[in-house]
Amino acid sequence: MARDYYAILGVRREAAAEEIKKAYRRLARELHPDVNPDAETQERFKEVTAAYEVLSDPKKRQVYDLGGDPLSSAGGAGGGFGPGFAFSDIMDAFFGTATARGPRSRARRGHDVLVRLEIDLAEAAFGAARELQVETAVSCPVCGGAGTSPGTHPATCDMCGGRGEIQHLQRSFLGQVMTSRPCHNCGGYGTVIPHPCLECSGDGRVQTHRTLKVKIPAGVDTGTRIQLAGEGEVGPGGGPPGDLYVEIVERLHPIYHRRGDDLHCTVTLPMTAAALGTRVSLTTLDGAEEIELRPGVQTGETFTLRQRGVQHLRGVGRGDLIVHVEVETPTRIDAQQERLLRELAVMRGEDRGGIQVGPSPRSGGVFSKMRDFLGGR
Repeated sequence: MARDYYAILGVRREAAAEEIKKAYRRLARELHPDVNPDAETQERFKEVTAAYEVLSDPKKRQVYDLGGDPLSSAGGAGGGFGPGFAFSDIMDAFFGTATARGPRSRARRGHDVLVRLEIDLAEAAFGAARELQVETAVSCPVCGGAGTSPGTHPATCDMCGGRGEIQHLQRSFLGQVMTSRPCHNCGGYGTVIPHPCLECSGDGRVQTHRTLKVKIPAGVDTGTRIQLAGEGEVGPGGGPPGDLYVEIVERLHPIYHRRGDDLHCTVTLPMTAAALGTRVSLTTLDGAEEIELRPGVQTGETFTLRQRGVQHLRGVGRGDLIVHVEVETPTRIDAQQERLLRELAVMRGEDRGGIQVGPSPRSGGVFSKMRDFLGGR
Protein backbone atom coordinates (compact mmCIF):
# COMPACT_ATOMS: atom_id res chain seq x y z
CA MET A 1 0.00 0.00 0.00
CA ALA A 2 1.79 3.12 -1.22
CA ARG A 3 -0.01 5.70 0.90
CA ASP A 4 -1.31 5.62 4.45
CA TYR A 5 -4.50 7.65 4.19
CA TYR A 6 -5.13 7.44 7.93
CA ALA A 7 -1.71 8.95 8.64
CA ILE A 8 -2.29 11.66 6.04
CA LEU A 9 -5.45 12.78 7.86
CA GLY A 10 -3.94 12.10 11.28
CA VAL A 11 -6.72 9.78 12.48
CA ARG A 12 -6.89 6.27 13.91
CA ARG A 13 -7.71 3.32 11.65
CA GLU A 14 -10.93 2.76 13.61
CA ALA A 15 -11.93 6.44 13.41
CA ALA A 16 -15.62 7.17 12.88
CA ALA A 17 -16.92 9.05 9.83
CA GLU A 18 -17.50 12.24 11.81
CA GLU A 19 -13.92 12.18 13.16
CA ILE A 20 -12.56 11.75 9.63
CA LYS A 21 -14.68 14.63 8.37
CA LYS A 22 -13.51 16.97 11.15
CA ALA A 23 -9.87 16.09 10.48
CA TYR A 24 -10.28 16.80 6.79
CA ARG A 25 -12.01 20.14 7.36
CA ARG A 26 -9.25 21.22 9.72
CA LEU A 27 -6.49 20.29 7.26
CA ALA A 28 -8.39 21.75 4.28
CA ARG A 29 -8.53 25.13 5.99
CA GLU A 30 -4.79 25.02 6.65
CA LEU A 31 -3.73 23.75 3.23
CA HIS A 32 -6.29 25.39 0.96
CA PRO A 33 -4.63 26.99 -2.11
CA ASP A 34 -6.33 30.29 -1.29
CA VAL A 35 -4.44 30.32 2.02
CA ASN A 36 -1.14 28.64 1.00
CA PRO A 37 -0.55 28.93 -2.76
CA ASP A 38 2.94 27.34 -2.84
CA ALA A 39 3.38 24.15 -4.85
CA GLU A 40 4.39 21.94 -1.91
CA THR A 41 1.26 22.87 0.06
CA GLN A 42 -0.94 22.30 -2.99
CA GLU A 43 0.50 18.81 -3.37
CA ARG A 44 -0.17 18.15 0.30
CA PHE A 45 -3.74 19.43 -0.17
CA LYS A 46 -4.26 16.95 -3.01
CA GLU A 47 -3.06 14.10 -0.76
CA VAL A 48 -5.44 15.15 2.01
CA THR A 49 -8.34 15.41 -0.46
CA ALA A 50 -7.57 11.96 -1.90
CA ALA A 51 -7.37 10.47 1.60
CA TYR A 52 -10.73 11.96 2.52
CA GLU A 53 -12.31 10.74 -0.72
CA VAL A 54 -11.35 7.17 0.18
CA LEU A 55 -12.01 7.15 3.93
CA SER A 56 -15.32 9.03 3.73
CA ASP A 57 -16.77 6.47 1.29
CA PRO A 58 -17.61 3.18 3.12
CA LYS A 59 -17.06 1.05 -0.01
CA LYS A 60 -13.76 2.66 -0.93
CA ARG A 61 -12.60 2.50 2.68
CA GLN A 62 -13.37 -1.22 2.80
CA VAL A 63 -11.33 -1.83 -0.37
CA TYR A 64 -8.47 0.21 1.09
CA ASP A 65 -8.55 -1.63 4.44
CA LEU A 66 -8.34 -4.95 2.57
CA GLY A 67 -5.13 -3.84 0.89
CA GLY A 68 -6.41 -2.37 -2.37
CA ASP A 69 -6.22 1.17 -3.66
CA PRO A 70 -9.69 2.35 -4.73
CA LEU A 71 -8.14 5.36 -6.49
CA SER A 72 -5.92 3.26 -8.75
CA SER A 73 -6.84 2.66 -12.38
CA ALA A 74 -7.71 -0.93 -11.52
CA GLY A 75 -10.11 0.22 -8.84
CA GLY A 76 -8.65 -2.27 -6.38
CA ALA A 77 -10.25 -5.13 -8.30
CA GLY A 78 -8.70 -8.46 -9.03
CA GLY A 79 -10.60 -11.26 -10.63
CA GLY A 80 -8.02 -13.94 -11.44
CA PHE A 81 -7.35 -12.88 -15.09
CA GLY A 82 -4.50 -10.49 -14.33
CA PRO A 83 -4.23 -7.24 -12.39
CA GLY A 84 -7.30 -5.08 -12.64
CA PHE A 85 -9.25 -7.56 -14.76
CA ALA A 86 -12.42 -8.94 -13.20
CA PHE A 87 -15.29 -11.15 -14.35
CA SER A 88 -17.34 -7.99 -14.91
CA ASP A 89 -14.92 -7.12 -17.71
CA ILE A 90 -15.87 -10.34 -19.50
CA MET A 91 -19.53 -9.41 -19.15
CA ASP A 92 -18.73 -5.97 -20.52
CA ALA A 93 -17.08 -7.55 -23.55
CA PHE A 94 -19.97 -9.91 -24.29
CA PHE A 95 -22.95 -7.68 -23.52
CA GLY A 96 -21.64 -4.29 -24.48
CA THR A 97 -21.81 -2.68 -21.07
CA ALA A 98 -18.40 -1.13 -21.59
CA THR A 99 -19.81 1.64 -23.75
CA ALA A 100 -19.31 5.14 -22.43
CA ARG A 101 -21.94 6.27 -19.97
CA GLY A 102 -20.74 9.82 -19.59
CA PRO A 103 -20.00 11.73 -16.38
CA ARG A 104 -22.32 11.28 -13.45
CA SER A 105 -23.90 14.17 -11.65
CA ARG A 106 -22.56 15.32 -8.30
CA ALA A 107 -26.11 15.96 -7.17
CA ARG A 108 -27.65 12.93 -5.47
CA ARG A 109 -30.84 12.46 -3.49
CA GLY A 110 -30.41 12.84 0.24
CA HIS A 111 -31.09 10.16 2.82
CA ASP A 112 -34.44 9.65 4.50
CA VAL A 113 -34.55 10.47 8.21
CA LEU A 114 -36.44 8.63 10.96
CA VAL A 115 -37.25 10.33 14.27
CA ARG A 116 -39.45 9.16 17.15
CA LEU A 117 -42.05 11.36 18.82
CA GLU A 118 -43.68 10.62 22.17
CA ILE A 119 -47.32 11.66 22.58
CA ASP A 120 -49.98 11.06 25.22
CA LEU A 121 -53.25 9.15 24.87
CA ALA A 122 -55.42 12.21 24.24
CA GLU A 123 -53.17 13.35 21.39
CA ALA A 124 -53.31 9.89 19.85
CA ALA A 125 -57.11 9.75 20.21
CA PHE A 126 -57.99 13.17 18.80
CA GLY A 127 -54.87 14.26 16.89
CA ALA A 128 -52.60 17.22 17.61
CA ALA A 129 -50.05 19.63 16.16
CA ARG A 130 -46.52 19.40 17.58
CA GLU A 131 -43.18 21.08 16.99
CA LEU A 132 -40.28 18.74 16.35
CA GLN A 133 -36.55 19.49 16.70
CA VAL A 134 -34.44 17.62 14.13
CA GLU A 135 -30.80 17.73 13.05
CA THR A 136 -30.34 17.10 9.35
CA ALA A 137 -28.08 18.10 6.45
CA VAL A 138 -29.18 21.26 4.65
CA SER A 139 -27.77 23.07 1.65
CA CYS A 140 -24.57 24.95 2.49
CA PRO A 141 -25.41 28.64 2.97
CA VAL A 142 -22.00 29.73 1.65
CA CYS A 143 -21.80 27.85 -1.66
CA GLY A 144 -25.50 27.11 -2.14
CA GLY A 145 -24.81 23.40 -2.55
CA ALA A 146 -22.21 23.74 -5.30
CA GLY A 147 -19.31 22.72 -3.04
CA THR A 148 -16.98 25.37 -4.47
CA SER A 149 -15.52 28.45 -2.82
CA PRO A 150 -17.39 31.68 -3.67
CA GLY A 151 -16.32 33.00 -7.07
CA THR A 152 -14.89 29.65 -8.23
CA HIS A 153 -16.31 26.87 -10.38
CA PRO A 154 -15.62 23.18 -11.00
CA ALA A 155 -12.90 22.52 -13.59
CA THR A 156 -12.89 19.89 -16.31
CA CYS A 157 -10.92 16.83 -15.27
CA ASP A 158 -7.57 16.71 -17.09
CA MET A 159 -7.34 12.93 -16.91
CA CYS A 160 -10.66 11.95 -18.50
CA GLY A 161 -11.34 15.17 -20.42
CA GLY A 162 -14.74 15.57 -18.79
CA ARG A 163 -16.06 12.13 -19.79
CA GLY A 164 -16.04 10.85 -16.21
CA GLU A 165 -14.49 7.51 -17.19
CA ILE A 166 -11.33 6.08 -18.63
CA GLN A 167 -11.10 3.26 -21.16
CA HIS A 168 -8.64 0.44 -20.63
CA LEU A 169 -7.39 -1.98 -23.28
CA GLN A 170 -6.48 -5.28 -21.64
CA ARG A 171 -5.31 -8.61 -22.97
CA SER A 172 -6.90 -11.85 -21.77
CA PHE A 173 -7.60 -15.36 -23.00
CA LEU A 174 -10.46 -13.79 -24.97
CA GLY A 175 -8.11 -11.44 -26.74
CA GLN A 176 -8.08 -7.69 -26.34
CA VAL A 177 -10.96 -6.35 -24.25
CA MET A 178 -11.86 -2.67 -23.99
CA THR A 179 -13.45 -1.71 -20.71
CA SER A 180 -14.47 1.57 -19.16
CA ARG A 181 -14.04 2.50 -15.53
CA PRO A 182 -14.92 5.68 -13.60
CA CYS A 183 -12.05 8.12 -13.61
CA HIS A 184 -10.24 7.90 -10.29
CA ASN A 185 -9.12 11.52 -10.51
CA CYS A 186 -12.62 13.02 -10.60
CA GLY A 187 -14.59 10.09 -9.22
CA GLY A 188 -16.63 9.78 -12.42
CA TYR A 189 -18.01 13.32 -12.28
CA GLY A 190 -16.00 14.66 -15.22
CA THR A 191 -15.05 17.72 -13.20
CA VAL A 192 -12.90 18.43 -10.16
CA ILE A 193 -13.29 21.10 -7.51
CA PRO A 194 -9.92 22.84 -7.24
CA HIS A 195 -11.13 25.20 -4.53
CA PRO A 196 -13.64 23.45 -2.22
CA CYS A 197 -15.93 25.52 -0.05
CA LEU A 198 -14.36 25.91 3.38
CA GLU A 199 -17.72 25.75 5.15
CA CYS A 200 -18.86 22.38 3.79
CA SER A 201 -15.49 20.96 2.58
CA GLY A 202 -16.89 20.58 -0.92
CA ASP A 203 -19.87 18.42 0.10
CA GLY A 204 -22.42 21.15 -0.62
CA ARG A 205 -24.27 20.68 2.66
CA VAL A 206 -23.89 21.20 6.40
CA GLN A 207 -25.58 19.82 9.51
CA THR A 208 -28.00 22.08 11.33
CA HIS A 209 -30.93 22.03 13.77
CA ARG A 210 -34.39 22.72 12.42
CA THR A 211 -37.85 23.11 13.94
CA LEU A 212 -40.68 21.43 12.04
CA LYS A 213 -44.42 21.45 12.68
CA VAL A 214 -45.97 18.00 12.57
CA LYS A 215 -49.69 17.37 12.26
CA ILE A 216 -50.61 14.17 14.08
CA PRO A 217 -53.83 12.61 12.74
CA ALA A 218 -56.40 11.22 15.15
CA GLY A 219 -56.15 7.49 15.76
CA VAL A 220 -52.39 6.98 15.53
CA ASP A 221 -50.77 4.32 17.70
CA THR A 222 -47.28 3.26 18.69
CA GLY A 223 -45.42 2.35 15.51
CA THR A 224 -47.48 4.59 13.20
CA ARG A 225 -45.20 6.51 10.83
CA ILE A 226 -46.02 9.94 9.43
CA GLN A 227 -44.22 10.86 6.21
CA LEU A 228 -43.07 14.43 5.62
CA ALA A 229 -41.99 14.51 1.99
CA GLY A 230 -38.87 16.53 1.23
CA GLU A 231 -38.02 17.20 4.88
CA GLY A 232 -35.14 14.74 5.12
CA GLU A 233 -31.47 15.33 4.42
CA VAL A 234 -30.44 17.43 1.42
CA GLY A 235 -28.40 15.38 -1.02
CA PRO A 236 -24.70 15.95 -1.78
CA GLY A 237 -23.91 18.47 -4.49
CA GLY A 238 -27.21 20.29 -4.01
CA GLY A 239 -29.25 17.14 -4.66
CA PRO A 240 -32.93 16.88 -3.73
CA PRO A 241 -33.78 16.10 -0.10
CA GLY A 242 -35.06 12.78 1.17
CA ASP A 243 -38.16 12.34 3.30
CA LEU A 244 -38.63 12.61 7.05
CA TYR A 245 -40.54 9.85 8.84
CA VAL A 246 -41.99 10.52 12.29
CA GLU A 247 -42.60 7.32 14.26
CA ILE A 248 -45.20 7.64 17.01
CA VAL A 249 -44.54 6.34 20.52
CA GLU A 250 -47.63 6.53 22.75
CA ARG A 251 -46.94 7.02 26.45
CA LEU A 252 -48.59 4.68 28.95
CA HIS A 253 -51.70 6.14 30.61
CA PRO A 254 -52.04 5.82 34.40
CA ILE A 255 -55.69 4.61 34.17
CA TYR A 256 -56.48 3.37 30.69
CA HIS A 257 -54.71 0.84 28.53
CA ARG A 258 -55.38 0.58 24.83
CA ARG A 259 -56.35 -2.44 22.74
CA GLY A 260 -56.72 -1.31 19.16
CA ASP A 261 -59.10 1.64 19.30
CA ASP A 262 -60.84 0.46 22.51
CA LEU A 263 -59.83 1.67 25.96
CA HIS A 264 -59.94 -0.52 29.06
CA CYS A 265 -59.84 0.32 32.74
CA THR A 266 -60.46 -1.54 36.02
CA VAL A 267 -62.74 -0.35 38.84
CA THR A 268 -62.04 -1.93 42.24
CA LEU A 269 -65.09 -2.03 44.54
CA PRO A 270 -65.30 -2.78 48.26
CA MET A 271 -67.33 -5.88 49.09
CA THR A 272 -70.17 -3.84 50.57
CA ALA A 273 -70.38 -1.48 47.57
CA ALA A 274 -70.54 -4.47 45.22
CA ALA A 275 -73.34 -6.02 47.29
CA LEU A 276 -75.39 -2.82 47.64
CA GLY A 277 -74.64 -1.26 44.26
CA THR A 278 -73.00 2.12 43.73
CA ARG A 279 -72.17 4.88 41.27
CA VAL A 280 -68.63 5.38 39.99
CA SER A 281 -67.27 8.60 38.50
CA LEU A 282 -64.81 8.18 35.62
CA THR A 283 -62.58 10.80 34.02
CA THR A 284 -62.87 9.81 30.36
CA LEU A 285 -61.20 11.44 27.36
CA ASP A 286 -64.42 13.42 26.91
CA GLY A 287 -64.70 14.57 30.53
CA ALA A 288 -66.23 13.24 33.76
CA GLU A 289 -68.95 10.59 33.44
CA GLU A 290 -70.80 8.42 35.98
CA ILE A 291 -71.72 4.79 35.59
CA GLU A 292 -74.21 2.98 37.81
CA LEU A 293 -73.27 -0.47 39.07
CA ARG A 294 -76.22 -2.61 40.08
CA PRO A 295 -76.34 -4.38 43.47
CA GLY A 296 -74.59 -7.73 43.44
CA VAL A 297 -72.08 -6.87 40.71
CA GLN A 298 -69.39 -9.54 40.41
CA THR A 299 -65.68 -9.61 39.70
CA GLY A 300 -65.08 -9.99 35.96
CA GLU A 301 -68.22 -8.17 34.83
CA THR A 302 -67.73 -5.41 32.28
CA PHE A 303 -69.61 -2.26 31.37
CA THR A 304 -69.22 -0.61 27.99
CA LEU A 305 -69.41 3.10 27.21
CA ARG A 306 -69.95 3.33 23.47
CA GLN A 307 -67.90 5.76 21.36
CA ARG A 308 -65.65 6.78 24.25
CA GLY A 309 -62.43 5.29 22.89
CA VAL A 310 -59.91 6.36 20.24
CA GLN A 311 -61.01 7.67 16.87
CA HIS A 312 -60.49 5.27 13.98
CA LEU A 313 -57.41 6.26 11.96
CA ARG A 314 -58.85 5.34 8.60
CA GLY A 315 -62.58 5.57 9.01
CA VAL A 316 -65.37 7.22 10.94
CA GLY A 317 -66.41 6.68 14.52
CA ARG A 318 -64.52 5.73 17.64
CA GLY A 319 -63.74 2.73 19.75
CA ASP A 320 -65.42 1.97 23.08
CA LEU A 321 -64.48 2.34 26.72
CA ILE A 322 -64.77 -0.97 28.59
CA VAL A 323 -64.88 -0.87 32.40
CA HIS A 324 -63.82 -4.08 34.19
CA VAL A 325 -65.11 -4.69 37.73
CA GLU A 326 -62.98 -6.19 40.46
CA VAL A 327 -64.48 -6.83 43.92
CA GLU A 328 -62.06 -6.48 46.78
CA THR A 329 -62.42 -8.76 49.82
CA PRO A 330 -61.11 -7.18 53.05
CA THR A 331 -58.02 -8.83 54.50
CA ARG A 332 -58.09 -7.07 57.89
CA ILE A 333 -61.22 -6.55 59.96
CA ASP A 334 -61.70 -5.52 63.59
CA ALA A 335 -63.64 -7.45 66.21
CA GLN A 336 -66.94 -5.69 65.63
CA GLN A 337 -66.76 -6.21 61.86
CA GLU A 338 -65.96 -9.88 62.38
CA ARG A 339 -68.93 -10.28 64.74
CA LEU A 340 -71.31 -8.70 62.23
CA LEU A 341 -70.03 -10.86 59.40
CA ARG A 342 -70.47 -14.01 61.52
CA GLU A 343 -74.03 -12.95 62.37
CA LEU A 344 -74.68 -12.43 58.68
CA ALA A 345 -73.26 -15.86 57.88
CA VAL A 346 -75.60 -17.44 60.46
CA MET A 347 -78.60 -15.56 59.11
CA ARG A 348 -77.67 -16.62 55.57
CA GLY A 349 -77.11 -20.22 56.54
CA GLU A 350 -73.49 -19.97 55.47
CA ASP A 351 -71.88 -20.75 58.84
CA ARG A 352 -71.82 -24.51 58.47
CA GLY A 353 -68.84 -24.54 56.08
CA GLY A 354 -70.65 -26.24 53.24
CA ILE A 355 -68.89 -24.99 50.14
CA GLN A 356 -70.49 -25.96 46.85
CA VAL A 357 -68.20 -26.83 43.95
CA GLY A 358 -69.52 -25.57 40.64
CA PRO A 359 -71.95 -22.81 39.70
CA SER A 360 -74.37 -21.57 42.31
CA PRO A 361 -77.99 -22.60 41.82
CA ARG A 362 -78.89 -19.00 42.48
CA SER A 363 -77.49 -16.36 40.20
CA GLY A 364 -75.12 -13.89 41.76
CA GLY A 365 -73.56 -16.14 44.44
CA VAL A 366 -72.69 -14.77 47.86
CA PHE A 367 -73.05 -11.13 46.88
CA SER A 368 -76.52 -11.77 45.56
CA LYS A 369 -77.39 -13.35 48.94
CA MET A 370 -75.98 -10.33 50.75
CA ARG A 371 -78.10 -8.11 48.54
CA ASP A 372 -81.18 -10.19 49.35
CA PHE A 373 -80.41 -10.01 53.06
CA LEU A 374 -79.80 -6.27 53.08
CA GLY A 375 -82.61 -5.38 50.73
CA GLY A 376 -85.20 -8.04 51.71
CA ARG A 377 -86.09 -11.31 50.10
